[in-house]
Amino acid sequence: MEEEKTYDYDLFVIGAGSGGLRCAKTAAKLGAKVAVADYVVPSPAGTVWGIGGTCVNVGCVPKKLFHYAALLGESRKDLPHTGWKVDIKGEHDWTTMVDAVEKHIKQLRWNTKLVLTQNGIKNYNMLAKFVDDHTIELHDPKKDKKEKVTAKYILIAVGGRPNYPDEKEFPNGKELVITSDDIFYMKKNPGKSLLIGGSYIALETAGFLAGLGNDVTLWVREKILRSYDQEMAKKVGQYMELSGIKFVYGAEMEKIEKTENGKKKVSYKNKKDGSSGSDEFDTVFVAIGRTAETKYLNLEAAGVKSDEKTRKVLTNEYEQSNISHIYSVGDCAHERPELTPPAVQAGQLLAERLFGGSKEIMNYKMVATTFFTPLEYGCIGYGEQEAIEKFGKDNVISYHENFKPLEWSYNEERPKDMCYLKIVCQKNENEKVIGLHYLGPNAGEVVQGFSVAVNLGATKRDFARTVGIHPTAAEELLSANLTTDQDPAAQEGCKGCGL
Repeated sequence: MEEEKTYDYDLFVIGAGSGGLRCAKTAAKLGAKVAVADYVVPSPAGTVWGIGGTCVNVGCVPKKLFHYAALLGESRKDLPHTGWKVDIKGEHDWTTMVDAVEKHIKQLRWNTKLVLTQNGIKNYNMLAKFVDDHTIELHDPKKDKKEKVTAKYILIAVGGRPNYPDEKEFPNGKELVITSDDIFYMKKNPGKSLLIGGSYIALETAGFLAGLGNDVTLWVREKILRSYDQEMAKKVGQYMELSGIKFVYGAEMEKIEKTENGKKKVSYKNKKDGSSGSDEFDTVFVAIGRTAETKYLNLEAAGVKSDEKTRKVLTNEYEQSNISHIYSVGDCAHERPELTPPAVQAGQLLAERLFGGSKEIMNYKMVATTFFTPLEYGCIGYGEQEAIEKFGKDNVISYHENFKPLEWSYNEERPKDMCYLKIVCQKNENEKVIGLHYLGPNAGEVVQGFSVAVNLGATKRDFARTVGIHPTAAEELLSANLTTDQDPAAQEGCKGCGL
């Protein structure tokens, strides 16, 4: 009988972001010998960070903190109406905010390294690439040091990095624009800003920059949040425009150059109306998609297949690539949501299958998420149109409602019809809730709880028979009873009070 081959590690994780780290930690707790490799290549603007991946360093964590700072500034408009005396024209100190955020991120990195040490996980601050399907070469560019390791199982969890303007069309594009890799580490306020893109990254960044007092213009090629319920997306955009953000649909950059005074002059043509022109900005931010950070991995040496365009690893429902002992989770895995929590869950479940005897796999459809735009949008499951395409128009019924949070009643300038919700139900399944959408304050906190009910198969009747917490915005999801072919005008009374 042939002896089982021995390896340096039971599991080697390439990429120390949220998904990779959770998989590594879970595997180690289950008795596996584990190592991780992580190395951050500086952005074209020179920004570099440490262990922890996109979420900790240039994603969820700093984004939410910047968003919170912006909300505090915007709340000053309400404060006088509640009796507080406030300097509504007071300026924001960008450096103070950035320093506080960076301090928190450094602490998270330190905690991450501590967790690795406590669990006996070897941490290589080195670039990794395949030599063959069980062998990895590690390279430290700073010391020009190389070594090789072998592993029984390998997880690719390298995440993704932002796309830049085409170098052939815009030879100096990389040097004159920034991305989400850079915005959170800028040492001074970005000033008058142009943002290009219709994704949640572009919208969230435009939102907090405007909330912090900046002049913000957002160029969108066609539509915002194209993969989400478009009625909700339209509302998100409307509120952002009310917040002072200038939306331009159809504008495409034709040229970008640096002026003598250090600004960026951007020439454009609008594909919708044929107009053209130029404007100067202090900062140009692009959010035009992301590409998996797999180009350094030499996937061909291991025989691992990836998508030709996105470079994402092709996987099955077990996160397994075409090479049975090589896996991938997170943003670098093909057709997976580019969100941190699913990567974390998928990483944990993978480790439990490999080393804990589990057979549970990840459910990617019913994953709740929230976009931290000026008015937050949280959702789970199907959008209305998506549900109709999937189940048929006769089998889908949706309920909706405009509402105005009680806290907004202080300030008459607050719009009464901007907060909005929608509940998408499968009619032939006892009106089981298959999609839930909420646009309003604290969307993440609201949708997080409801996501449990949706995942457990709650019906519209279950919602209606649940007693709400009054007065809250979340209770509106329990009492919505108008279908989407009826006017969802905001209630003037107080339903929670029985009025």
